[in-house]
Amino acid sequence: MTEAPAPRRILYIEDDPASLNLVERTLRYAGFHVLTANRGLQGIDIARREHPDLILVDINLPDLTGREIATTLRADNAFAGTPIVALTAQAMNEQRNMSMAAGINGYLTKPLDVEHLPMQLEFYLTGGNDPIEPDTLSQAQTRYTQEVVTRLEKRIRELEKYNADLTRLDHYKDAFVNIAAHELRTPLTLLIGYNRLLLENPGMKAMLAEDEGSRLLVDGMSQSISRMQTIINEIMTVNRIITNRLETTIAPISIRDLVDQAVARVATVVRERKLNLELNLTNAPSRMLADWDLLELVFRNLLGNALKYTPDKGTISISITANPGTGPEDTTVQIVIRDTGIGIPVESLDRIFERFNTVNDPMLHSTSKTAFRGGGIGLGLAVAKGIVEAHGGRIWAESPGYDPDRNPGSAFYIVLPLMATSRKPQAGFTSIASKV
Repeated sequence: MTEAPAPRRILYIEDDPASLNLVERTLRYAGFHVLTANRGLQGIDIARREHPDLILVDINLPDLTGREIATTLRADNAFAGTPIVALTAQAMNEQRNMSMAAGINGYLTKPLDVEHLPMQLEFYLTGGNDPIEPDTLSQAQTRYTQEVVTRLEKRIRELEKYNADLTRLDHYKDAFVNIAAHELRTPLTLLIGYNRLLLENPGMKAMLAEDEGSRLLVDGMSQSISRMQTIINEIMTVNRIITNRLETTIAPISIRDLVDQAVARVATVVRERKLNLELNLTNAPSRMLADWDLLELVFRNLLGNALKYTPDKGTISISITANPGTGPEDTTVQIVIRDTGIGIPVESLDRIFERFNTVNDPMLHSTSKTAFRGGGIGLGLAVAKGIVEAHGGRIWAESPGYDPDRNPGSAFYIVLPLMATSRKPQAGFTSIASKV
C-alpha cells in the first residue's frame, strides 16, 4: 500500500487575528499543514526552523513589513526557490510592484476569496509567478530601496530616543538607590549604637544570662541589624563603582590570612549544613599587593554565592595559584572557587555579574543568604566584579548548565596581578569605570 504524501506546509504571517483564523481554517480544510506567526521576526524564525513549502505574508506588520521579510529570506540560499506570496489590503499597483521587487512571487488582495485561495496557492506552489514588466520592476526596486532607507532612518531615530530615555531613567534609578541607601544608613547607625548600648548594659547582660527567650530575641535583632548593614554597604559599594568613586588602599597582604578570615565568617554555616570546604593554598603566594578589605569582600560574596547554590552535604573548594611571569610585575594570582551546586544556565554566564541579577525567581525570594537557594538582592557578584577590575584583574564564571537534580556545579575564576595597582575596571561592568 502506497503511503500518502505528507501535506504541504504553509507559513502564514499575519497580525490580524480574524484574518489569521480565517486563512488557517480555509487552508487546513484544503489539506495543507498551516504554521502561523503574528510578527515578522517570529515568522522568519519559524521559516528558518521549519522550511515551509510556501510563505503567505501580510505587508503591514508591527515590526517588519512583508517586503522586508521577503528580502531577508531571499538573502538565504535555503529560500531561493520558496514561493513567498503577499496577502494584503494594499491594492495599489505601486505597492504590488515594490513587493515584487522585494522578492515576492505573488500578490493577493483582500477581501479574501476563500473559495479560490487554495487554487491560487497551488499556482505558486507549482512555480507560478505574477508577471511584471522589466522597466516597471527597475522603477519599483528604486522606490523600494527608498522606502527601506526611510524606514531605517525612522527606526534609528526612535532607538536613539528610547536609548536617551533609558539612560535618563537609569540615572534616576541610580540616584534613587544612592539616596535611599544614605537615608537608610542614618537610622541604621542609630540602631547599631542603641543595640550596642543595650547589650553592654549590666542589667540587660544579667537578664540575658538568665532568660533564654530574651536572649534569642536580642540575638535575632542583632542579626537583622547586621544583615541590613551588609545590604546597605553593598548598595553603597556598587554606587561608588558606578560613579567612579571606588577608592582602593593597595598594600602588602597575606592572601592566606585573608582566605582564613573569609572562611571563618562562614564556618558556622558550613558546620550546620554539613558542607565540605576544601582549601588548596599550597601554591599561593606568601604576599601580594591588594586592598585587604575590598578583596575580603570579594571572597565573602563568592563564598556566600557558593553557599546559596550548593545543597547540604555538598562541596565548596578554594584554590589559589601563583602564575609566574617574566618579572614580579607580570606574575598573576589565580583564585578558583568551585562548588557542587545547582549550576548556572549557560546563557546567563555573561549576565550574572550585572547589578540586581539573580538566578532565582524573585517571586520565590528567600531572606536567608546562607540557606540553600537563599536570597539576596543581586549585588554580590556585581560588587566582586567591580572590585576585581579596580585591582586590574578579571573575573568570570564557568558552568556546564543549570540542573537542580544533578547539581553540575559552577566555578568562579579570578585572575589578579601579584603587584596590583589601582586602575579603572575593564569594560563590562555596565560600561562604567572606577575612579581610583
